[in-house]
Amino acid sequence: MSPSQVIVFATPVFLLLIVIEFAVGLRRGRNTYRLSDAVSSIGLGMLSQVAAVFALLLRLGIYTAVYTHAALLPDTGFWTTPVGWLLALLAYDFLYYWNHRLGHTVGIFWAAHVVHHQSQHYNLSTALRQPVSYPLLGWVFYLPMALAGVPPLVFVVVGLIDLLYQFWIHTEQIGSMGRFDRWFASPSNHRVHHGVNDRYVDKNYGGILMLWDHLFGTFEPEDPREPSIYGTRKPLQSWDPVWANLEVYAALARDSGRATRWGDKLRPWLKPPGWRAADVAAKHPVAAFDIAAVQRFDPPVGRAVQVFAALQFAALLGGVALFLWHADSHPLLHNASGAGVLLASLWALGALLQGRITAGELLLIECAALSAATAATGWTTLHWVFKPLTMGIALALVVAHRRSRPDASGSAWLLAALLASLAGDVALMLNGLFIPGLVAFLLAHIAYTQCFRQDAPWLPRRRVWAGVSALGALVYTLLWAGGLPPGLRLPVAVYVLAITLMASQALGRASVWRDGPSCLVAAGALCFMVSDTLLAINRFVTPLPASALWVLGSYGAAQCLMVMGLLRTRSATPA
Repeated sequence: MSPSQVIVFATPVFLLLIVIEFAVGLRRGRNTYRLSDAVSSIGLGMLSQVAAVFALLLRLGIYTAVYTHAALLPDTGFWTTPVGWLLALLAYDFLYYWNHRLGHTVGIFWAAHVVHHQSQHYNLSTALRQPVSYPLLGWVFYLPMALAGVPPLVFVVVGLIDLLYQFWIHTEQIGSMGRFDRWFASPSNHRVHHGVNDRYVDKNYGGILMLWDHLFGTFEPEDPREPSIYGTRKPLQSWDPVWANLEVYAALARDSGRATRWGDKLRPWLKPPGWRAADVAAKHPVAAFDIAAVQRFDPPVGRAVQVFAALQFAALLGGVALFLWHADSHPLLHNASGAGVLLASLWALGALLQGRITAGELLLIECAALSAATAATGWTTLHWVFKPLTMGIALALVVAHRRSRPDASGSAWLLAALLASLAGDVALMLNGLFIPGLVAFLLAHIAYTQCFRQDAPWLPRRRVWAGVSALGALVYTLLWAGGLPPGLRLPVAVYVLAITLMASQALGRASVWRDGPSCLVAAGALCFMVSDTLLAINRFVTPLPASALWVLGSYGAAQCLMVMGLLRTRSATPA
C-alpha cells in the first residue's frame, strides 16, 4: 500500500474527528471553525497530497539512491526488529525537529512551511493545512537515516507515524494534560507553537517528543493567562491556495531584487524570516507587528453560497480520494491532468468564498478544466459532455448579465462569439469537420473583436498591433514550412489575420482602460492565440506531447478569462 493510499484510508477518520470537534465546540459554546477557513485548510492539504505524488519520486528516489549506494552501515535486518523500528522513529523525530526548526528560522524554508501557519483559527482542519513545496526542500534533512542504513520502507512508515501523530494536537478543545505536555507534543504545547505572541514565537518544534525542545532551548509551556493568537505576523488575508503557497516566495524575491549588494540579494533566502537589507528596509518600510491590531480574515458569505461551496468541496474530496488511490498506477499525464483540475477548482472555490467570482463562474472554470483533462486522458464520453457544457455555462452567464444590465455594451457580440465558439467546439469534436470548425472560430474571433471595439478605439496601440502581427506572421511561416496543405494556406492566413486583430484589439483596449477586467480579457486573447498556435503545430507541423492538455487547457483559460473579464463592472470612462 502506497503512502497516498494510507492517506485515503486515514481521511474518513480525520473528517469524523473534525465533525466531533466541531460538535464539541458548539456544545461548549467555543466553536473554533469557520467554513471558509476549514475549506481553505483542508483544500491546501488536498493540494499538498496531490503534489506529493509527484514529489515522492524525488524525495524517496534520492533517499533510496543514498541508501543503496552510500549507506555506511550494512542492512543486517536490525531496522525491522522492534528495537530498530523504535530507533528509526526516534531518529526521524529528531531530524524532524531540525527540519521544523529551520522551517521557521531560514527564509526559504519558511516560505514553504508558512502555509501550515496561515490559518487564524486552530482546529483539526489546521493540521491538514500543508504546503506544496516543502517536500521539494525537506528531504535533505532525512538523508542521515539513509546513510545509517535505514531501509526506505522503514523510513516511509516512521515518517507517516510521525505525521499522523501530529493531527490530534491541533485543537483548542483539549486543555492541559499535565506531565504529558512536558515530554510529548500535545494540544497545549502545540498551541504555543502556532501563536504569534512574542513569548510563543519559534517555540515547541517537536513532532512527537518535546525532548528535543528541552535539549535545544526551544520549549515554552502554555500560559493560560496569555492565549495564543494564531496565524502569521503578516496575515495572508486570502483563500487563494496558489497565493498561499507563493506569498512568502514572492516577498523574498521582491526584497532580493530590490537589494543593491549581491550578498544582500542572497541573504533574504538564508536569513531568518523578516530579515531585510538596510537599503531595502529604508526605501520600502514595513510596519512593525502589533498583536493588538490583529484581525481575523473572515469575508461574509451568504448561506446559499456556503451550501453550494460545501457541496463542491465534498465532490472535490471524493475526486481527490480517487486520484490518490490510483495515482501510483496512472501515467504521468493522467496525474498531471487531475492535479490541474484540482488546482483550478480549489482556486475557484477560494475565490467564490472571498466574493471574487460567482457560483456560475466557478462552474465555468471547473468545466473548462474538466474538458481539457478528459480530452488529455482519453475519457471521450466525458469530454463530449464538458466541452460544450463549458460554452453553455458561459452563454448562460452572459444572458443573465444582459438581463441584469440591459445597457451593457458589447454583450450581443459576446453572445455571438460564444455561440460561434460552441459551434466550433462541436465541429472539432467530430471527424471531418475541421474546415467548418475553422470557419466557426473565425466568426468567433470577428465577434470578439467587435465586442472589444464597443468601448475602445480601433487598434488604439499600433505598436501592439505590429508586434502581435509579427508574431502571427511567424506562426504562419512555421506552419507553411512545416507542411501546411496548399488548399488550407489561404483559409489559415485569413484565420491568423483574424486572431491577430482580435488579440491586438484586446491588448490595445487593456492599455486604454488599464484596469483588472480589461487585463483579464487581454490575457484571455493571448491564451486563445497560444491555443490555436499549438493546435495548428500539432496538426500540420509535428505532434506535440500531451497536445490535448495544452491546447484545450489554454483554450479553456482563454474563454474563462475573456468572459469573466467582460462581465466585470467597469468605470464609466477609461483610466
